[in-house]
Amino acid sequence: MASRIQRKQHLVAYGFILPFFVIFVAMLIAPLVYSGYLSFFVDRLIGGVSFVAFENYLRAFQDPGFLAGLGRTALVLVIQVPIMIGFALFFALALDSGFARGSKLLRLLIFLPYAVPGVVAVLMWGYLYGQQFGLIGQITGALGLPTMNLLSDNLILYSIMNIITWAYVGYNMIVMYSALKSIPTELYEAAEIDGASQWRLAWSVKIPLIRPAILLTVIFSVIGSFQIFSEPKLLVEIAPTGITQSFTPNFYAYNLAFVNQDINYAAAIAFLLGIVIMIVSYVVQLSTQRREFQS
Repeated sequence: MASRIQRKQHLVAYGFILPFFVIFVAMLIAPLVYSGYLSFFVDRLIGGVSFVAFENYLRAFQDPGFLAGLGRTALVLVIQVPIMIGFALFFALALDSGFARGSKLLRLLIFLPYAVPGVVAVLMWGYLYGQQFGLIGQITGALGLPTMNLLSDNLILYSIMNIITWAYVGYNMIVMYSALKSIPTELYEAAEIDGASQWRLAWSVKIPLIRPAILLTVIFSVIGSFQIFSEPKLLVEIAPTGITQSFTPNFYAYNLAFVNQDINYAAAIAFLLGIVIMIVSYVVQLSTQRREFQS
């Protein structure tokens, strides 16, 4: 009797989670499997669809557009991600120290850009960047300064970095700030008794204890860097020479699939991008774990 009731309970539990698995398989697993299947084929004008094994993947390693997009993403990882994480960490430590006045309001103001929809944020910054019609250009012109074209071929990538930093500093700050709030106050009191200053307290106590949260934000930022799409997609209308079809790998895959109608090659690019993201994320996590082990 008890085992029969237990079986019924298990069936009810599986019934509750079944809708999730159905949606998960239908909306994620099945498209991934189908995309992987498409990546092993090519659709030629003469001969039609034919199986080519890893030819699309080998083609990607020789594609200057794909490699150039990876190079721009690497610049984002090297320049933008450390700056964004640094600002987020600084704000989190400043708010946690208790010396910042109006900390609740400041926390809200710093987080507010993340609440702005991504499309709205890009359009807003695109207006600000405009050399002739933008607010930045109007202010510099009124001050008699030379107007800088922030949408030029040389500066468009850095302008996009600024948009991403503005939007995601608050999110990363909240993650770190929440981790800081979970640290026992006894550790702070013991450090203060030993004469530790706020800077020493932050460097020797707070940052080591929230290292897992910092690592989490770094991994999220790495993944987000490879997924840059909205910014080039929306800014290409006002910066057509600076933003090419292969500006970022994600944007390149979109153009291959929906503009050039090369779905098979786009699927291969998407899978390669996913593999690169996993490798880079693993390297970042492994390097952090080695530093913790050495320390």
